[in-house]
Formats: sequence, structure tokens, C-alpha cells
Amino acid sequence: MIALRSPRELDKMRKSGAVAAAIMERLVSMVGDGITTGELDAEAKRLMKEAGAVSASRGYHGYPAYICTSINEEIVHGIPGPRKLASGDILSIDLCLEFDGFFADLATTVVVGEVDEEKKLLLAAGKEALEAGIEQAVPGNRLFDISHAVEERARKSGFAVVRRFTGHGIGRQMHEEPQIPNYGKPHTGPKILPGMTFAIEPMLNAGTHRVILLDDGWTAVTADGRPSAHFEHTIAVTAEGPEVLTCLRKRQ
Repeated sequence: MIALRSPRELDKMRKSGAVAAAIMERLVSMVGDGITTGELDAEAKRLMKEAGAVSASRGYHGYPAYICTSINEEIVHGIPGPRKLASGDILSIDLCLEFDGFFADLATTVVVGEVDEEKKLLLAAGKEALEAGIEQAVPGNRLFDISHAVEERARKSGFAVVRRFTGHGIGRQMHEEPQIPNYGKPHTGPKILPGMTFAIEPMLNAGTHRVILLDDGWTAVTADGRPSAHFEHTIAVTAEGPEVLTCLRKRQ
């Protein structure tokens, strides 16, 4: 079953999304040469407490941190710690929180200093793939129209979409039905209806789509060591089209 949100529930999700977006904006502004991922996590903790929000990540199946920070070849679920960022890195920040009973989930990948052309193209394609997926979240379309749009945009730039991890429904829980893969056959899957709320999250790899899980049990990296980028928004389907609930004021 895919939940349909009432107007009151959607209003609560807008508020949760605004809190998450504000925290993400602050974290992105901190990214620079020499800062540690642990410092970003500590700031996320402080800001969530200040806002009255709760991290959905910390404690989830034993995950130890408030956000996920994945560097270069790390795809997702990287654990913050003492590692310092350096010019030439790309950093994916994945933030999910609960505010007043509803969840918001978003991710973005940012550059540290000067990066090579491949990383620039990868980030541009990732942003465009997310936008392409969101554009398909309209009433009357099918769920895998979203998936197909993401995959086609990635392929257009010569990048691969990660198949092991997917987007998902979201609302009263962090992960709800349906799963939303980043690949699929168009015009298939459940019909998209107003009131549905999704977390759409393309993960693009510069090389193979294959994934290796590190010994920490969380960090997923590309099998060939080439870079990966992750972008995500929580969106609501309305009669007028998709509404981004985690919109950043400064376009990333």
C-alpha cells in the first residue's frame, strides 16, 4: 500500500522538509579544505537539537552518526569521523530527520576546492537526473517513469546508476512503500496519485554500477574505485505536479 497524505499531513511534511533543508544548507556552507566529517556531524547534531528534530540515521540498525558523509568513491552511508576533506574531493551528505512526527530525507554532493572534469560532469549529471525523476512524479504517470527518467539522464552522460540502493516512500516512517529504483521500464508500476510522498535519490557512478560494502558494515563504495555522486529530495505529488519539500534556497 502506498500512503496518500491528507492536506494536514502534507503541511507537517513541508515543515519537516524546511527544517532538513535549513540544516543541509548550513552543513554545505561548512564544507572546505581541512574540515573533518566528524565536525559536520557534530553541527548536524547541534542543529537538530536546536530545531526540535531527531536524526533518523543515528541508531538505525546501529548506525552511529547523525548524518552520512561519503567521500569520492564512497557511494552512501559513509560514517563521519576524523577524516579531513581536501581540495579535489567530492562529498555526499545524506540527512534524514523526523520533525513533529514526519520524516524528511535529502542528499547533495558538493566539491571541495578544485576538482577534475570527470567529477564536475558527474555532479552535473546527478543533479539533472534528480530533476528528471522529479519531473515524472505527476498524477497519471507510473512509478517507473521516475526510474526510467533517472537512468536515461545518467546514461546520456556516460554514467551508471547504482542498482543496490533505491529511493522510497516517506512520511510517518523514514522508509515506506514503494521502493523507487533508479532504473526501470517506463509506463510500468503503480499509478502515481496526488498525496503520495517520495524520496527520490539518484546515485551515479563514474564507472561500474557495482558496489562493495566495507568492513564497517555501512560504507558502500564503487567496485572500481571511481567517484560517485548522490542527490535526493523529498517530494509530494500534487494535482498541479511535484512539490519539492526539501528545497534548498541556494541551488546546489
